[in-house]
Amino acid sequence: MQNLVAISAMGANRAGLIEPIVRAIRECGCAIAESRTAVMGDRFAMMALLSGTWDAIAKIESVLQRLAQELDITITCQRATSRKPAHNLMPYAVEVIAVEQAGIVHQIAQFFSRRDINIEDMYSGNYAAAHTGTPMVSLHMTISIPTNISIAGMRSDFMDFCDQHNLDAIMEPVK
Repeated sequence: MQNLVAISAMGANRAGLIEPIVRAIRECGCAIAESRTAVMGDRFAMMALLSGTWDAIAKIESVLQRLAQELDITITCQRATSRKPAHNLMPYAVEVIAVEQAGIVHQIAQFFSRRDINIEDMYSGNYAAAHTGTPMVSLHMTISIPTNISIAGMRSDFMDFCDQHNLDAIMEPVK
C-alpha cells in the first residue's frame, strides 16, 4: 500500500537547491507523485506530493527536517490521502488579463467561492504592458464546476463580473 506525504519547501533561491531535496526523496525510497516549483522574488518555493511505503515516508519525514537545517530552508510535511475521483465536476480553465488593481485576485476567488466552485490551480504575475508600460496582472486558474450548475449561466455571470471590473477574461473547458 502506498502512503502519501505532502511537503512544502521555501528558502533563499540559489542554484542547485532542488537537487539535494529530490536526491533525499529518491534515497529514502519515495517517489514524487506531483510537484510544483517556482522562484518568487528572491525565494525558492517547492510543493510536492510524495508516495512510498510507510517506512519510506517515515524516513523522508525525518531526513527532510535535517536537510532543512543543512540547506537553511523551511520544510513542512503533512500526511495525505489519495484524492477521491469526483465524477460530478467539470474542469474549466480561466484566464484573466487586466490593469493591475488592488484586490482583484481576491475578488475573482470570491466570485467562484460564493458559487461553491473550487479553484484547483492558480498562478498570477504582474508585468508592464508592451509599448505603454501600464502595470498589468495576468491570472490563470483551473476550476472545478459542479455538473448541476448551468455552464451558460455561470459563464454569463462571470463575464458580467469581468465587464464590471474591466477585466479581459476567457473561460473554457479543459480538454
